[in-house]
Amino acid sequence: MFEPFPGNYVWNLSTNLALMCGGNYGELDEACRPLREAAARGEDAGTALFFDSWVGVGRKVIALADRDLAEGRKLSAGVKYQRAAGYLLAAERMQSRDYAPRWEAYNDGLAFFRKGLDLQGKGVEFVNIPYEGKYYTGLFVRAEPGKDGRPAPCVVSCNGLDSMKEQIYSAGNAEAFRLRGVSTLLIDQPGTGEALRNLGLVGCHDSEAWASAAFDYLSSRADVDAKRIGMFGLSLGGYFAPRAAAMDPRFALCAVMGANHNWGEMQKRRMAREGDRPVPHYWDHVMWVFGKSDIDAFMQWAPSMDLNGVVEKIRVPFLITHGSGDRQIPVEYAHQSYEQAVNSPKRTLFITTKDDFEVEHCGADNGTILRDYIADWISETFSEMV
Repeated sequence: MFEPFPGNYVWNLSTNLALMCGGNYGELDEACRPLREAAARGEDAGTALFFDSWVGVGRKVIALADRDLAEGRKLSAGVKYQRAAGYLLAAERMQSRDYAPRWEAYNDGLAFFRKGLDLQGKGVEFVNIPYEGKYYTGLFVRAEPGKDGRPAPCVVSCNGLDSMKEQIYSAGNAEAFRLRGVSTLLIDQPGTGEALRNLGLVGCHDSEAWASAAFDYLSSRADVDAKRIGMFGLSLGGYFAPRAAAMDPRFALCAVMGANHNWGEMQKRRMAREGDRPVPHYWDHVMWVFGKSDIDAFMQWAPSMDLNGVVEKIRVPFLITHGSGDRQIPVEYAHQSYEQAVNSPKRTLFITTKDDFEVEHCGADNGTILRDYIADWISETFSEMV
């Protein structure tokens, strides 16, 4: 993994994620270079400095996009607005929930992301998913119908603990699926993205609650084959997606980028400082995501996030992928999910190694190997369904 901040995994991870999502290395160098001394003080200290530097670069890129737009160069402007949005969202993601400047950066990030896509003519639909009398938001990326005339199959793409649908889109996951004839609904499920920040929806262990709502929405669309709707999740989505596929048999397949078989147990291990963490201010972040008032309440609840006794209920094709050098989630969890998926008619395990140039958590050190492998597997598996 590219490590501009020696010894600071969390800051390095954020930088690599920004690169995966279309960041420019020259712009990121300008954002990161002034922060090296601050980074040496640890993952939590100095995050406000991180915010200022990254947002500052993002605003400069927005100014360049404004210039392009003033000259009628919509495509160039759109690319820059989308890239700048990535910097704003990455800066926001690193802050504690009580850091007031994050809110403007987040909502500006959403606005410039949408403006960027519109100017590029990407054709992405911004949709609302009805959920328990409210709604959460998503992006629908449509694939063309198959040669047999059937509507395209579709996957519901859910976030991990701290990712957002805009990042998953910009990392190319939906485009990889689209090129292989599969549509994607990228969602900010409860506890993530807009659902948490702007709609007040916190996370839950029973992911089938919101995943089934996404299935209901997709099955109402004429351009989706309701018999071929699958679940895809990365990072903590490696818990959410299998849980949903196990509990809602309507899902036709399940694929994960990074297994998260027993996230509740992992919290005890993190308390013992085992494994790296995805964001600064980690314990405050997880309490915010899941709506827990204090750390004791969170730790008492966390064991509910466990796929033991759940994966056995998956009766559809199931793909588990993981990086052999994942520093956040041990590779043993991938083997546990695979070994327990005894009722899946097509269970597949793929562990990346150094030979793949991708070993970190969810491919943060490359971003293409697991993405494309998963897209191939999903497309091939849907094509086997009559």
